[in-house]
Amino acid sequence: MKTIQMTIDEQLLEQVDAAIQAQGMSRSAFIREALQLALRQYALRLMERRHEEGYTAHPAAPGEFDVWQDEQVWGEP
Repeated sequence: MKTIQMTIDEQLLEQVDAAIQAQGMSRSAFIREALQLALRQYALRLMERRHEEGYTAHPAAPGEFDVWQDEQVWGEP
C-alpha cells in the first residue's frame, strides 16, 4: 500500500469520523471502501454510456425483439 496525503473539508471529515466510529473501522479503510465504490459506479456509467452510444449508432429495427414478446407474459396472478 501507498501512503497519501489529502485535503478534506472539516464538516465532511466530521461525518466520516462519525461513520467510522459507528462501524469500528479506520479512516483509511473507510476511504478505500468509498473509493472502490466510486470506481465501480464510474465503470458502470462508462458501460451505460457505451451501451447508449451503441444503440444510438445501431438502433433496434422495428419488430427485432417481437419473438420475445410472449416471454414477458406471466399470466394472471
